[in-house]
Amino acid sequence: MFDLMPLMLERVGILVILAFLLSRMKAFRRMIHHEHGLSEKLMLIAVFGSFGIISNYTGVEIAQGNISSQTWQIEVDGDAAIANTRIMGVVIGGLLGGPFVGIGTGLVAGLHRMTLGGFTAFACGASTILAGFVTGFLWKRFRIKDNFSPWKAVLTGIFMECTQMGLILLLARPFESAVKLVELIALPMITINGFGTLIFILIIHSILVEEERTKALQTHKSFYIAQQTLPFFRKGLNEHSCKKVAEIILKWTKADAISITNREIVLAHIGAGSDHHKQGQTLVTKLTKKVLEQGKIIKAKSKEEIQCPNSDCPLQSAIVMPLQVHNQTVGTLKLYFLDPSLMDKVEQELAEGLSKLFSTQLELADAELQRKLLKDAEIKALQAQINPHFLFNSLNTISSLIRTDADKARKLLLKLSVFFRSNLQGARQFVIPLEKELEHVEAYLSIEQTRFPDKYHVSFDIDQSLKKVMVPPFTLQPLVENAIKHAFANKEHGKVSIRAYAENDQMILITEDNGSGIPDHLLRQLGNQTVQSNDGTGTALWNIKKRIEEIYGSAGAFHIKSDENGTKVTIKFPLEMKGEVAV
Repeated sequence: MFDLMPLMLERVGILVILAFLLSRMKAFRRMIHHEHGLSEKLMLIAVFGSFGIISNYTGVEIAQGNISSQTWQIEVDGDAAIANTRIMGVVIGGLLGGPFVGIGTGLVAGLHRMTLGGFTAFACGASTILAGFVTGFLWKRFRIKDNFSPWKAVLTGIFMECTQMGLILLLARPFESAVKLVELIALPMITINGFGTLIFILIIHSILVEEERTKALQTHKSFYIAQQTLPFFRKGLNEHSCKKVAEIILKWTKADAISITNREIVLAHIGAGSDHHKQGQTLVTKLTKKVLEQGKIIKAKSKEEIQCPNSDCPLQSAIVMPLQVHNQTVGTLKLYFLDPSLMDKVEQELAEGLSKLFSTQLELADAELQRKLLKDAEIKALQAQINPHFLFNSLNTISSLIRTDADKARKLLLKLSVFFRSNLQGARQFVIPLEKELEHVEAYLSIEQTRFPDKYHVSFDIDQSLKKVMVPPFTLQPLVENAIKHAFANKEHGKVSIRAYAENDQMILITEDNGSGIPDHLLRQLGNQTVQSNDGTGTALWNIKKRIEEIYGSAGAFHIKSDENGTKVTIKFPLEMKGEVAV
């Protein structure tokens, strides 16, 4: 019995080596990873059936209690039997591939065993076929891919080996020879086949774990690339943003070139082939045009399939994916390779994932743009409501001054023109220099103080070095207007101070009045939402705060503090936004 153990261990080692070699083959790994169609099932039957045949040929011959170490069993004598690892392959095949594979593998290995002969030929062949049936129907219960415990496979292999021993005792004749054979081979075969099944199932498990790890790394890489590209795609499909995106993708993939297009031109091309695939040129590859027409991913595995008109183009393969916004193809993302073998399954899945993520980012960018356009429309609508009223009052004031003080009327008319010019400028521009916003405020105050002389006093304390700092338009003027209209209803001499100074790489802009303050129930809402009150809706404050959040994010701040002694509004901007006026 114990003399048989090392020989059996040697035989199972052959199958384990074969299993390891198979695990390195892409075709076998694909069969393990994916759901099995008919062709895959036939391949699994061929693989595990071959394991059974090899086990039969390499079995250890047992004749009248004597162990023969002959290495290849072509034929077994009528009074002899063989100890082998045939059941192991059948068990793995059935548990991995289901009933069709299990039964097929069992028939291949079992019928082959019967052809070799020996007094146990029928019993061993029948037990092998039975093992295929049983393990095939245990497939759903013991699914290897779904948190499968390797010990279940080991116990299944041991059970089927024990069943084989029982069938030998039941079917093999003479019975005395069958008993002696089972006494000799039972423990070694049960032990070694169980051990071999464990090793085999661990190899398969390692393939599955490696696949999951690869998917996890791929997902992490996809989200990392998406995170890096998000700030650029938020700006939509343009040459500058797409160039930055292409550089990021090229760095984090195996591709040799990255290209991004809209429906008419190449927005960016980074990497190989950039001598003739140039930014800004019209689309030249027929492959890209085909993707734009069909809205589907297309893979080119040869230079001819890419259909680049340049005969010297080094690009040999490509994955071209549509970029879609609201189910409409607006452009393409292309990964090019110099070596077609680098365009493997992992790179293809990564590219497809990026295509979907980028399409989502573009949809979000489009939604954000629509929201900003809507907000701009709201601002313009608000101006359209306020300006006519302000204009009529100003014109009436100027009309009265023409008779009494023509020079002052002329100056006031110039201030009115400055005010409306600032309105138009603010409606067109994203940010303006602080000095332009101050001009807007001063023009407004000149007109209001002419209408209501000595009702309030406005002071400015502005750090001159900050006048070029870029700020959103309509930031100060609405705050000053709110103070004048609402803060001094019950006061004769109101005061408004406007200050600007630098602190920790930020500009602090403060508007403060000594008015009657804002009621607590309104203070909690102002800046966060519009309100309903007899004095107004708070739309201006809410709009200022939202624009600061959108432009500066956490680098900006808007805070209102108010009590019975007055109201203080503090705004913070980063100092680095300096530049010329946009036109």
